[in-house]
Amino acid sequence: MKVLVLGAGVVGTAAAYYLANDGHEVTVIERHEAPARGTSQSNAGLVSPGDATAWASPSALKTFIRGLWNHDLGIKVRLSLDPYFYAWSLRFLRECTVARLRANTNVKLRLALYSRDCINALSATTGIHYDERKRGILYFFRTQKSLDTGTDNYRYLGEHGLPIEIVGRDRLVELEPGLAGVKEKIAGGVYSPIDQTGDSRQFVEKLAAHAVEKLGVKFLYGTTVEGLDIEDDRVRAVMTSAGPVTGDAVVISMGPESGLLGRRYGIDLPVYPVKGYTVTVPLEDESKGPTMGGADEDRLIGYSRLGNRLRMSSTAEFTGFDRSFKPRDFSSILNTGKDLFPGAFDEKKALLWAGLRPMMPNSVPVFGQAKYRNLYLDTGHGHLGWTMACGSGKFLADLIAGRKPEIDPQGLLYAN
Repeated sequence: MKVLVLGAGVVGTAAAYYLANDGHEVTVIERHEAPARGTSQSNAGLVSPGDATAWASPSALKTFIRGLWNHDLGIKVRLSLDPYFYAWSLRFLRECTVARLRANTNVKLRLALYSRDCINALSATTGIHYDERKRGILYFFRTQKSLDTGTDNYRYLGEHGLPIEIVGRDRLVELEPGLAGVKEKIAGGVYSPIDQTGDSRQFVEKLAAHAVEKLGVKFLYGTTVEGLDIEDDRVRAVMTSAGPVTGDAVVISMGPESGLLGRRYGIDLPVYPVKGYTVTVPLEDESKGPTMGGADEDRLIGYSRLGNRLRMSSTAEFTGFDRSFKPRDFSSILNTGKDLFPGAFDEKKALLWAGLRPMMPNSVPVFGQAKYRNLYLDTGHGHLGWTMACGSGKFLADLIAGRKPEIDPQGLLYAN
């Protein structure tokens, strides 16, 4: 079968790999001139089932509302005239109950754990490396109060399949010597030993090259998806800037643009962009940097050690499809980095970037057939696209092949 995958980010490229591995003739259509030039270019670098707690929660509801006027918070909300923002927000608010938080978290954790196994198996099979580190991730808190209240979600993850260790500051520094200099500023945290880190752009570039060389996948770069040619109950062709491209099946993996395309054809796909900011800086003194990934939970800043580089990320900003940024947008990230790892880097060498996460109101990605019998979804991964991409690709390949998926599909399948 000829399958067209729309989007060459980590999600679309992983889907193309697994579909081609099944023997399908796969073509990937990508508007950029290379893979991983959108959301996957510079994410936090965390492959983190430990971060599987759904965003929508009673506490997130309070922060979301405060973010309307306080733009110093981790969540920043800028009102706009976009009606889809208000429709998405209403759906998000409906998910902010304890019951929905637990239900959505269960689905995310199931997929994240599966996907972490998939990326490791793929790496072993293909020989692809991507500055990965498999030493776990530390989620830490600066005050005893935030530690006492903040560990509840991690304990829930621990009760549902994620190995965790609640650690005090002494054990934390034993695990991460890079934090020894700020030991007294940290009350304790949670260690997730199976979490890991890696450079998603490196991974995608190498996986795309492997898919071309070993599996015959075609990538049409610099080609914009302009629409779908639909006849009766199927998509006949994808209309692009280079002309129509025909296929037997089409997969939408266009990141935040997925919702725009879907809504044009009557598909209820509430994917909305949420901007995040990242800083990547070379380590001047590697001994002063972290040895594993981590997250400063009080300041809502995550970081990864990628070879001799430090990647730091923060912020969930609701500002539509605006990808612009100013140097001052990164001040809190850089200040936290200097606080945690003094002397490790020169901020003047920092590479600044902002990208859009494709968020669903419930934080759960969506898969499967959508309205037309040959149109499939693999999108809406939000802040865990890097974590969930490989499991998502394999899950999608099973659905298209008519096989029983290796994980329970409950909560993952599209329902129009």
